[in-house]
Amino acid sequence: MVMATTTSAAAHTSLASVTLEVADLEAARRFYSAFGVDTYVRLRASEAHSTGFRGFTLALTVSGPATVDGFVGAAVDAGATVLKPAAKSLWGYSGVIQAPDGTIWKIATSAKKDTGPATREIDDVVLLIGVEGVKTTKQFYVGRGLTVAKSVGSKYVEFAPGESSPVKLALYKRRALAKDLGVPADGTGSHRIVLGSTADAFTDPDGFTWETATSLAPTPS
Repeated sequence: MVMATTTSAAAHTSLASVTLEVADLEAARRFYSAFGVDTYVRLRASEAHSTGFRGFTLALTVSGPATVDGFVGAAVDAGATVLKPAAKSLWGYSGVIQAPDGTIWKIATSAKKDTGPATREIDDVVLLIGVEGVKTTKQFYVGRGLTVAKSVGSKYVEFAPGESSPVKLALYKRRALAKDLGVPADGTGSHRIVLGSTADAFTDPDGFTWETATSLAPTPS
């Protein structure tokens, strides 16, 4: 009975929140409000050392190219740097920007043509973390109780979203992710991101930190 209880507790683990660690809290609040994603992330002041690629991106899925352009434009107007200009690709249309705090965001749509006017609506937000071994990290998270929603061999894994978080969690090879974002794969120091867990605190095989979500106070307005 004790073993069954332990397994059941692990089965309830899911992503509850995403907290970005930033050097300038007020500036980050202004940027994310202007960008239009402030309801999806929490912010925490931190001076943790970090250089190069932090090993993750937050990806927005939207309805069409005009909406991609709108989000990229809003981000740039608020101080973001363009890493990859929005353009058509084999899979649709996308652009990559880096926020003033260093977080990389990708805005994408599977549509290559607009079927309506641009909106400020976001269909999905995915936290894509770059890992050394997709299968190994997948097994780790399944062991924590996360449910696999989509898996493409050893290349990509997406987990079912938690009930309390609007952000999905996915895994991708670190070097492949960096290449897709247009940045070098090397990086040291803190990831500058903390994931909220509906269960206990832990650190995954690639050094991403999870804290019990109840200990994460909402960002003051």
